[in-house]
Amino acid sequence: MRPFAGTITLDEARRLIREAIVPLVRHEAIALDLADGRVLAEDVVAPMDQPPFDRSAMDGYAVRAADVAGATRGVPKVLRLIGRAYTAEPFAGTLAPGDCVEIATGAPIPDGADAVVMVEDTGRPGTADWPAPAWLDSGEQVLVLAEARPGQHAIRRGSDMRAEDLVLRAGQALTPSRIGALAAIGRDRVRVVGKPIVAIFPTGNEVVRQGQPLPLASVYDVNSFTVGALVARHGGVAERHAPVPDTIVAVATALDAASGADIVVLGGGSSVGERDVVIDAVAARGDVIFHGIAVKPGKPTLFARIARPAPLGGRQLVFGMPGNPTSCLSQAHVLLMPALRQLAGLPPIDPPRVRRRLASAVGSPANRHQFLPVRLEGDLAVPTFKGSGEITSLSQADGYVEIPVGVARLDAGTDVEVVGYE
Repeated sequence: MRPFAGTITLDEARRLIREAIVPLVRHEAIALDLADGRVLAEDVVAPMDQPPFDRSAMDGYAVRAADVAGATRGVPKVLRLIGRAYTAEPFAGTLAPGDCVEIATGAPIPDGADAVVMVEDTGRPGTADWPAPAWLDSGEQVLVLAEARPGQHAIRRGSDMRAEDLVLRAGQALTPSRIGALAAIGRDRVRVVGKPIVAIFPTGNEVVRQGQPLPLASVYDVNSFTVGALVARHGGVAERHAPVPDTIVAVATALDAASGADIVVLGGGSSVGERDVVIDAVAARGDVIFHGIAVKPGKPTLFARIARPAPLGGRQLVFGMPGNPTSCLSQAHVLLMPALRQLAGLPPIDPPRVRRRLASAVGSPANRHQFLPVRLEGDLAVPTFKGSGEITSLSQADGYVEIPVGVARLDAGTDVEVVGYE
Protein backbone atom coordinates (compact mmCIF):
# COMPACT_ATOMS: atom_id res chain seq x y z
CA MET A 1 0.00 0.00 0.00
CA ARG A 2 1.13 3.58 -0.76
CA PRO A 3 -0.73 6.00 1.50
CA PHE A 4 -1.79 9.36 0.09
CA ALA A 5 0.90 11.99 0.51
CA GLY A 6 -1.95 14.37 1.34
CA THR A 7 -5.31 15.55 0.15
CA ILE A 8 -6.47 18.95 -1.09
CA THR A 9 -9.77 20.68 -0.45
CA LEU A 10 -12.66 20.49 -2.86
CA ASP A 11 -12.39 24.21 -3.60
CA GLU A 12 -8.70 23.82 -4.44
CA ALA A 13 -9.44 20.88 -6.75
CA ARG A 14 -12.08 22.89 -8.57
CA ARG A 15 -9.70 25.84 -8.95
CA LEU A 16 -6.89 23.67 -10.34
CA ILE A 17 -9.22 22.07 -12.88
CA ARG A 18 -10.59 25.45 -14.03
CA GLU A 19 -7.08 26.82 -14.52
CA ALA A 20 -5.99 23.78 -16.53
CA ILE A 21 -8.75 24.07 -19.14
CA VAL A 22 -8.23 25.71 -22.51
CA PRO A 23 -11.56 26.08 -24.39
CA LEU A 24 -11.86 24.20 -27.65
CA VAL A 25 -11.13 25.98 -30.93
CA ARG A 26 -12.42 23.10 -33.05
CA HIS A 27 -15.47 24.24 -35.04
CA GLU A 28 -17.99 22.65 -37.38
CA ALA A 29 -20.95 23.73 -39.51
CA ILE A 30 -24.18 21.86 -38.71
CA ALA A 31 -27.82 21.95 -39.75
CA LEU A 32 -29.90 24.41 -37.74
CA ASP A 33 -32.29 21.69 -36.54
CA LEU A 34 -29.36 19.95 -34.81
CA ALA A 35 -28.02 23.07 -33.09
CA ASP A 36 -29.98 23.10 -29.82
CA GLY A 37 -27.56 23.16 -26.89
CA ARG A 38 -24.50 23.80 -29.04
CA VAL A 39 -22.19 26.82 -28.63
CA LEU A 40 -22.10 29.38 -31.42
CA ALA A 41 -18.66 29.82 -33.01
CA GLU A 42 -19.44 32.93 -35.07
CA ASP A 43 -21.10 36.31 -34.74
CA VAL A 44 -24.36 36.33 -36.69
CA VAL A 45 -25.55 39.54 -38.37
CA ALA A 46 -29.04 40.04 -39.79
CA PRO A 47 -28.91 40.13 -43.62
CA MET A 48 -32.29 41.90 -43.80
CA ASP A 49 -35.00 43.63 -41.81
CA GLN A 50 -37.24 41.35 -39.79
CA PRO A 51 -40.13 41.45 -40.37
CA PRO A 52 -39.32 42.45 -43.97
CA PHE A 53 -42.57 44.44 -44.39
CA ASP A 54 -45.26 46.14 -42.31
CA ARG A 55 -47.78 43.47 -41.34
CA SER A 56 -51.01 43.05 -39.44
CA ALA A 57 -51.06 41.72 -35.89
CA MET A 58 -54.79 40.92 -36.09
CA ASP A 59 -57.55 39.63 -38.34
CA GLY A 60 -59.63 42.65 -39.23
CA TYR A 61 -59.63 45.61 -41.58
CA ALA A 62 -56.75 47.84 -42.69
CA VAL A 63 -57.88 51.47 -42.48
CA ARG A 64 -56.72 55.05 -42.43
CA ALA A 65 -56.88 56.06 -38.77
CA ALA A 66 -58.19 59.49 -39.72
CA ASP A 67 -61.26 57.88 -41.38
CA VAL A 68 -62.39 56.20 -38.13
CA ALA A 69 -61.60 58.94 -35.62
CA GLY A 70 -64.37 59.12 -33.04
CA ALA A 71 -66.07 55.88 -34.13
CA THR A 72 -68.17 54.14 -31.44
CA ARG A 73 -70.83 51.45 -31.44
CA GLY A 74 -73.44 54.15 -31.12
CA VAL A 75 -71.90 56.35 -33.82
CA PRO A 76 -69.99 54.03 -36.20
CA LYS A 77 -67.99 55.06 -39.25
CA VAL A 78 -68.91 53.58 -42.63
CA LEU A 79 -66.07 52.47 -44.93
CA ARG A 80 -65.99 50.98 -48.40
CA LEU A 81 -64.46 47.49 -48.70
CA ILE A 82 -62.15 47.46 -51.76
CA GLY A 83 -60.30 44.17 -51.39
CA ARG A 84 -58.49 41.64 -49.25
CA ALA A 85 -54.93 41.01 -48.05
CA TYR A 86 -53.65 37.58 -47.05
CA THR A 87 -50.23 36.20 -46.11
CA ALA A 88 -48.22 35.81 -49.32
CA GLU A 89 -51.12 37.50 -51.20
CA PRO A 90 -50.88 41.24 -50.54
CA PHE A 91 -53.47 43.77 -51.68
CA ALA A 92 -52.02 45.46 -54.76
CA GLY A 93 -53.82 48.80 -54.59
CA THR A 94 -53.75 51.91 -52.40
CA LEU A 95 -56.37 53.00 -49.91
CA ALA A 96 -58.13 56.27 -50.68
CA PRO A 97 -60.09 58.21 -48.04
CA GLY A 98 -63.06 56.13 -46.87
CA ASP A 99 -61.58 52.79 -48.06
CA CYS A 100 -60.76 49.68 -46.06
CA VAL A 101 -59.21 46.27 -46.88
CA GLU A 102 -60.02 43.02 -45.12
CA ILE A 103 -56.70 41.73 -43.74
CA ALA A 104 -55.47 38.48 -42.18
CA THR A 105 -52.98 38.22 -39.33
CA GLY A 106 -49.45 38.45 -40.77
CA ALA A 107 -50.54 39.90 -44.11
CA PRO A 108 -48.78 43.00 -45.49
CA ILE A 109 -50.52 46.26 -44.61
CA PRO A 110 -51.67 47.94 -47.86
CA ASP A 111 -50.31 51.26 -49.08
CA GLY A 112 -52.30 54.13 -47.66
CA ALA A 113 -53.40 52.26 -44.51
CA ASP A 114 -51.84 53.12 -41.17
CA ALA A 115 -53.88 51.02 -38.72
CA VAL A 116 -55.84 47.81 -38.34
CA VAL A 117 -59.28 47.51 -36.72
CA MET A 118 -60.01 44.11 -35.15
CA VAL A 119 -62.86 42.24 -36.84
CA GLU A 120 -64.61 42.18 -33.45
CA ASP A 121 -64.95 45.99 -33.69
CA THR A 122 -66.76 45.96 -37.04
CA GLY A 123 -70.22 45.26 -38.36
CA ARG A 124 -72.27 45.22 -41.59
CA PRO A 125 -74.62 48.11 -42.34
CA GLY A 126 -78.37 47.43 -42.36
CA THR A 127 -78.18 44.04 -40.61
CA ALA A 128 -77.71 42.55 -37.19
CA ASP A 129 -74.49 40.89 -38.36
CA TRP A 130 -71.64 41.52 -35.95
CA PRO A 131 -68.81 41.27 -36.42
CA ALA A 132 -68.67 41.89 -40.16
CA PRO A 133 -68.89 38.52 -41.95
CA ALA A 134 -65.94 37.35 -43.99
CA TRP A 135 -68.13 36.81 -47.07
CA LEU A 136 -68.71 40.51 -47.74
CA ASP A 137 -68.19 41.31 -51.42
CA SER A 138 -65.81 44.02 -52.55
CA GLY A 139 -67.67 47.27 -52.94
CA GLU A 140 -69.86 46.59 -49.92
CA GLN A 141 -69.67 48.64 -46.78
CA VAL A 142 -68.21 47.91 -43.36
CA LEU A 143 -69.22 49.58 -40.10
CA VAL A 144 -66.28 50.46 -37.86
CA LEU A 145 -67.46 50.50 -34.26
CA ALA A 146 -64.29 51.76 -32.55
CA GLU A 147 -61.69 54.34 -33.46
CA ALA A 148 -58.09 53.40 -34.22
CA ARG A 149 -54.87 55.25 -33.59
CA PRO A 150 -52.07 55.32 -36.19
CA GLY A 151 -49.98 52.17 -35.91
CA GLN A 152 -52.66 50.19 -34.06
CA HIS A 153 -52.27 46.42 -34.53
CA ALA A 154 -49.53 47.06 -37.09
CA ILE A 155 -46.11 45.43 -36.76
CA ARG A 156 -43.58 47.67 -38.48
CA ARG A 157 -40.83 46.52 -40.80
CA GLY A 158 -37.59 45.97 -38.90
CA SER A 159 -39.28 46.16 -35.49
CA ASP A 160 -37.70 42.82 -34.52
CA MET A 161 -34.27 43.34 -36.09
CA ARG A 162 -32.69 45.58 -38.71
CA ALA A 163 -30.31 44.61 -41.48
CA GLU A 164 -26.73 44.52 -40.09
CA ASP A 165 -27.96 44.16 -36.50
CA LEU A 166 -25.89 41.72 -34.40
CA VAL A 167 -28.35 38.89 -33.79
CA LEU A 168 -26.16 36.51 -31.74
CA ARG A 169 -22.57 36.54 -30.51
CA ALA A 170 -19.95 33.81 -30.75
CA GLY A 171 -19.83 31.91 -27.47
CA GLN A 172 -23.56 31.98 -26.80
CA ALA A 173 -25.23 28.64 -26.13
CA LEU A 174 -28.01 28.00 -28.63
CA THR A 175 -31.50 27.65 -27.18
CA PRO A 176 -34.85 27.13 -28.94
CA SER A 177 -35.47 30.90 -28.97
CA ARG A 178 -32.00 31.67 -30.39
CA ILE A 179 -32.47 28.99 -33.02
CA GLY A 180 -35.74 30.74 -33.87
CA ALA A 181 -33.87 34.02 -34.39
CA LEU A 182 -31.51 32.28 -36.81
CA ALA A 183 -34.41 30.67 -38.65
CA ALA A 184 -36.13 34.07 -38.97
CA ILE A 185 -33.20 35.44 -40.98
CA GLY A 186 -33.06 32.42 -43.27
CA ARG A 187 -30.15 30.46 -41.79
CA ASP A 188 -30.32 26.72 -42.34
CA ARG A 189 -26.80 25.98 -41.08
CA VAL A 190 -24.71 27.46 -38.30
CA ARG A 191 -21.09 27.24 -37.21
CA VAL A 192 -20.64 25.86 -33.69
CA VAL A 193 -17.87 24.78 -31.33
CA GLY A 194 -17.07 21.09 -31.70
CA LYS A 195 -18.20 18.77 -28.94
CA PRO A 196 -15.45 17.61 -26.56
CA ILE A 197 -14.57 13.96 -27.03
CA VAL A 198 -14.38 12.01 -23.78
CA ALA A 199 -12.76 8.56 -23.80
CA ILE A 200 -13.99 6.43 -20.90
CA PHE A 201 -12.14 3.34 -19.71
CA PRO A 202 -13.38 1.15 -16.86
CA THR A 203 -10.31 -0.36 -15.18
CA GLY A 204 -9.80 -3.48 -13.11
CA ASN A 205 -9.20 -7.18 -13.65
CA GLU A 206 -12.62 -7.87 -12.15
CA VAL A 207 -14.63 -5.67 -14.56
CA VAL A 208 -16.65 -7.53 -17.18
CA ARG A 209 -18.70 -6.24 -20.10
CA GLN A 210 -22.46 -6.77 -20.11
CA GLY A 211 -23.73 -9.77 -22.06
CA GLN A 212 -20.96 -12.06 -20.83
CA PRO A 213 -21.07 -14.62 -18.03
CA LEU A 214 -19.89 -13.15 -14.74
CA PRO A 215 -16.81 -15.03 -13.43
CA LEU A 216 -16.12 -15.56 -9.77
CA ALA A 217 -15.29 -12.36 -7.83
CA SER A 218 -16.09 -10.16 -10.83
CA VAL A 219 -18.53 -7.29 -11.50
CA TYR A 220 -20.16 -5.79 -14.55
CA ASP A 221 -18.96 -2.46 -15.87
CA VAL A 222 -21.09 0.35 -14.44
CA ASN A 223 -18.84 3.39 -14.62
CA SER A 224 -18.50 3.73 -18.38
CA PHE A 225 -22.30 3.78 -18.68
CA THR A 226 -22.96 6.29 -15.91
CA VAL A 227 -20.13 8.62 -16.91
CA GLY A 228 -20.99 8.23 -20.59
CA ALA A 229 -24.59 9.24 -19.98
CA LEU A 230 -23.47 12.30 -18.00
CA VAL A 231 -21.03 13.30 -20.75
CA ALA A 232 -23.70 13.06 -23.45
CA ARG A 233 -26.12 15.09 -21.31
CA HIS A 234 -23.62 17.94 -20.92
CA GLY A 235 -22.37 18.56 -24.42
CA GLY A 236 -19.72 15.91 -24.94
CA VAL A 237 -19.25 12.85 -27.13
CA ALA A 238 -18.72 9.76 -24.99
CA GLU A 239 -16.43 7.04 -26.37
CA ARG A 240 -16.83 3.95 -24.19
CA HIS A 241 -13.95 1.46 -24.27
CA ALA A 242 -13.41 -2.09 -23.07
CA PRO A 243 -12.25 -2.69 -19.49
CA VAL A 244 -8.53 -2.19 -18.90
CA PRO A 245 -6.53 -4.71 -16.79
CA ASP A 246 -4.62 -3.55 -13.69
CA THR A 247 -1.17 -3.13 -15.27
CA ILE A 248 0.82 -0.04 -16.15
CA VAL A 249 1.29 -1.35 -19.69
CA ALA A 250 -2.47 -1.84 -20.17
CA VAL A 251 -3.27 1.66 -18.89
CA ALA A 252 -0.54 3.14 -21.12
CA THR A 253 -2.01 1.27 -24.10
CA ALA A 254 -5.44 2.69 -23.25
CA LEU A 255 -4.02 6.21 -23.18
CA ASP A 256 -2.47 5.59 -26.61
CA ALA A 257 -5.84 4.45 -27.93
CA ALA A 258 -7.46 7.65 -26.64
CA SER A 259 -4.97 10.06 -28.23
CA GLY A 260 -7.74 11.82 -30.17
CA ALA A 261 -9.86 12.54 -27.10
CA ASP A 262 -10.00 15.86 -25.29
CA ILE A 263 -10.65 14.22 -21.92
CA VAL A 264 -9.77 10.71 -20.71
CA VAL A 265 -11.66 9.19 -17.79
CA LEU A 266 -10.19 6.12 -16.11
CA GLY A 267 -12.86 4.62 -13.87
CA GLY A 268 -11.00 2.66 -11.20
CA GLY A 269 -7.41 2.01 -10.17
CA SER A 270 -6.89 5.55 -8.82
CA SER A 271 -6.44 4.64 -5.17
CA VAL A 272 -3.27 3.53 -3.38
CA GLY A 273 -3.46 -0.28 -3.41
CA GLU A 274 -0.87 -2.56 -4.98
CA ARG A 275 -2.91 -2.84 -8.18
CA ASP A 276 -3.96 0.81 -8.34
CA VAL A 277 -1.58 1.64 -11.19
CA VAL A 278 -3.37 4.58 -12.85
CA ILE A 279 -1.26 7.12 -10.95
CA ASP A 280 1.98 5.50 -12.19
CA ALA A 281 0.86 5.21 -15.81
CA VAL A 282 -0.38 8.78 -15.95
CA ALA A 283 2.59 10.27 -14.11
CA ALA A 284 4.92 8.64 -16.65
CA ARG A 285 3.22 10.65 -19.43
CA GLY A 286 2.48 14.06 -17.98
CA ASP A 287 1.77 16.24 -15.01
CA VAL A 288 -0.34 14.94 -12.12
CA ILE A 289 -1.99 18.11 -10.84
CA PHE A 290 -3.54 16.46 -7.81
CA HIS A 291 -4.25 13.01 -6.40
CA GLY A 292 -6.55 12.86 -3.40
CA ILE A 293 -9.37 15.22 -2.37
CA ALA A 294 -10.84 15.66 1.10
CA VAL A 295 -14.31 14.56 0.00
CA LYS A 296 -16.66 11.64 0.63
CA PRO A 297 -17.24 9.79 -1.61
CA GLY A 298 -14.36 10.23 -4.04
CA LYS A 299 -11.19 10.73 -2.01
CA PRO A 300 -8.86 8.90 -4.50
CA THR A 301 -9.74 11.17 -7.46
CA LEU A 302 -6.80 12.07 -9.70
CA PHE A 303 -6.47 14.90 -12.21
CA ALA A 304 -3.65 15.31 -14.71
CA ARG A 305 -2.61 16.78 -18.05
CA ILE A 306 -0.68 14.74 -20.57
CA ALA A 307 0.78 15.70 -23.93
CA ARG A 308 -0.87 14.31 -27.03
CA PRO A 309 1.36 12.82 -29.72
CA ALA A 310 2.03 14.59 -33.01
CA PRO A 311 0.33 15.62 -35.22
CA LEU A 312 -2.52 16.23 -32.74
CA GLY A 313 -0.49 18.26 -30.28
CA GLY A 314 -1.88 20.03 -27.25
CA ARG A 315 -2.74 18.43 -23.94
CA GLN A 316 -5.39 16.04 -22.75
CA LEU A 317 -7.15 16.29 -19.43
CA VAL A 318 -7.14 13.01 -17.50
CA PHE A 319 -9.48 12.15 -14.64
CA GLY A 320 -8.67 9.09 -12.59
CA MET A 321 -11.94 8.29 -10.84
CA PRO A 322 -12.54 5.87 -7.98
CA GLY A 323 -13.79 2.49 -9.18
CA ASN A 324 -16.73 2.28 -6.79
CA PRO A 325 -19.83 3.29 -8.80
CA THR A 326 -21.21 5.83 -6.31
CA SER A 327 -17.82 7.49 -5.85
CA CYS A 328 -17.15 7.59 -9.58
CA LEU A 329 -20.50 9.09 -10.55
CA SER A 330 -20.49 11.53 -7.63
CA GLN A 331 -17.11 12.90 -8.70
CA ALA A 332 -18.24 12.99 -12.31
CA HIS A 333 -21.12 15.26 -11.25
CA VAL A 334 -18.95 17.44 -9.05
CA LEU A 335 -15.74 17.75 -11.11
CA LEU A 336 -15.99 16.22 -14.59
CA MET A 337 -19.29 17.79 -15.62
CA PRO A 338 -18.25 21.40 -14.87
CA ALA A 339 -14.91 20.80 -16.61
CA LEU A 340 -16.62 19.39 -19.66
CA ARG A 341 -18.97 22.35 -19.93
CA GLN A 342 -16.12 24.83 -19.51
CA LEU A 343 -14.12 23.06 -22.22
CA ALA A 344 -17.12 23.19 -24.57
CA GLY A 345 -17.87 26.84 -23.81
CA LEU A 346 -21.24 25.98 -22.24
CA PRO A 347 -22.52 28.06 -19.32
CA PRO A 348 -22.23 26.60 -15.81
CA ILE A 349 -25.19 24.60 -14.56
CA ASP A 350 -27.31 26.10 -11.81
CA PRO A 351 -29.03 23.00 -10.41
CA PRO A 352 -32.41 23.21 -8.68
CA ARG A 353 -32.25 23.61 -4.90
CA VAL A 354 -34.95 22.98 -2.30
CA ARG A 355 -35.10 23.14 1.50
CA ARG A 356 -36.14 19.99 3.39
CA ARG A 357 -35.80 18.46 6.85
CA LEU A 358 -33.36 15.58 7.26
CA ALA A 359 -35.31 12.39 7.94
CA SER A 360 -32.63 10.74 10.07
CA ALA A 361 -29.37 11.64 11.75
CA VAL A 362 -26.19 11.19 9.69
CA GLY A 363 -22.53 11.20 10.57
CA SER A 364 -19.77 12.67 8.44
CA PRO A 365 -15.97 12.48 8.61
CA ALA A 366 -15.03 15.85 10.10
CA ASN A 367 -11.98 16.23 7.83
CA ARG A 368 -13.87 15.66 4.56
CA HIS A 369 -16.58 17.44 2.57
CA GLN A 370 -19.39 14.93 2.16
CA PHE A 371 -21.94 14.68 -0.64
CA LEU A 372 -24.84 12.81 0.95
CA PRO A 373 -27.40 11.46 -1.57
CA VAL A 374 -31.01 11.86 -0.48
CA ARG A 375 -34.50 11.06 -1.72
CA LEU A 376 -37.28 13.65 -1.42
CA GLU A 377 -40.39 12.45 0.40
CA GLY A 378 -42.78 15.30 1.12
CA ASP A 379 -40.93 17.79 3.30
CA LEU A 380 -38.24 15.24 4.20
CA ALA A 381 -34.81 14.47 2.76
CA VAL A 382 -34.25 10.74 3.25
CA PRO A 383 -30.57 9.60 3.09
CA THR A 384 -30.00 6.84 0.51
CA PHE A 385 -26.26 6.27 0.90
CA LYS A 386 -25.45 2.60 1.41
CA GLY A 387 -21.78 2.61 0.45
CA SER A 388 -19.45 3.75 -2.29
CA GLY A 389 -19.85 0.48 -4.15
CA GLU A 390 -23.66 0.49 -4.30
CA ILE A 391 -25.01 2.36 -7.35
CA THR A 392 -28.49 2.39 -5.79
CA SER A 393 -27.15 4.99 -3.37
CA LEU A 394 -27.53 7.40 -6.30
CA SER A 395 -30.17 5.69 -8.45
CA GLN A 396 -32.66 6.05 -5.58
CA ALA A 397 -31.65 9.67 -4.87
CA ASP A 398 -33.18 12.91 -6.15
CA GLY A 399 -30.23 15.05 -5.11
CA TYR A 400 -27.59 15.51 -2.48
CA VAL A 401 -26.87 17.44 0.70
CA GLU A 402 -23.41 18.93 1.16
CA ILE A 403 -21.91 18.47 4.62
CA PRO A 404 -18.86 20.74 4.94
CA VAL A 405 -15.53 19.97 6.52
CA GLY A 406 -15.70 20.26 10.30
CA VAL A 407 -19.28 19.00 10.66
CA ALA A 408 -19.31 15.50 12.15
CA ARG A 409 -23.08 15.02 12.53
CA LEU A 410 -26.42 16.34 11.35
CA ASP A 411 -29.39 15.48 13.56
CA ALA A 412 -32.77 14.31 12.32
CA GLY A 413 -34.96 17.31 11.59
CA THR A 414 -32.06 19.54 10.54
CA ASP A 415 -33.07 22.00 7.81
CA VAL A 416 -30.89 21.19 4.78
CA GLU A 417 -30.54 22.35 1.20
CA VAL A 418 -30.97 19.57 -1.36
CA VAL A 419 -29.16 20.12 -4.66
CA GLY A 420 -30.69 18.30 -7.61
CA TYR A 421 -28.63 16.11 -9.93
CA GLU A 422 -28.27 17.42 -13.48
